[in-house]
Amino acid sequence: MKIQNVNDESFKKYGKVLNGYHVAGILKEMEHTPLTKEVVYVPSVEEMEALPDAEEMKNRAFGGLPIQIGYCNGDNKKLNALEYHRSSEINIAVNDLVLLLGAEQDIQADYTYDTSLVEAFLVPAGTVIEVYATTLHYAPCTAEGESGFRCVVVLPAGTNTDLTFPAGEDGEERLITAKNKWLIAHEEAGIDGAFCGLKGENIEI
Repeated sequence: MKIQNVNDESFKKYGKVLNGYHVAGILKEMEHTPLTKEVVYVPSVEEMEALPDAEEMKNRAFGGLPIQIGYCNGDNKKLNALEYHRSSEINIAVNDLVLLLGAEQDIQADYTYDTSLVEAFLVPAGTVIEVYATTLHYAPCTAEGESGFRCVVVLPAGTNTDLTFPAGEDGEERLITAKNKWLIAHEEAGIDGAFCGLKGENIEI
């Protein structure tokens, strides 16, 4: 699969590179986070959210809305699922990583999605990107030459946390797996309780 770069023109329909943000403190805190073979996602880390970097991120990137700063770390080579939110997501690549992305507009009326439409993008170490609300994404993939990935994930507070209401069983509501999270899985991934609507290859990098 061709791996493009987030600095390429082709990334602009999925998001944009954010320049001029102070993230050194966040990156320093990420040195203390685990890097395992399994993919680990932690929505909120108090030590990162207490940094001046976080206040700048809240005000500049989210217009002052409450945010959470967490991370997704691990060693992954497969697509497995695609998710989206009702809000943009900010990612900071601690080391080189690859994102597999699609467009919400290509989801079919029955909430299936053809994985042949997915595109791959390298996010170089230290790069800060905005991933638009309409961009389908999931856990990053390990880039060539890396032993895994560390990725900072910034979202509106409460996103990806446990539901406090029953998700519906019809239409788009059946895709809700956490707060502000709609997910379409590939059957090969075996994600418990998820709607398996990804059709085609479970893409591997």
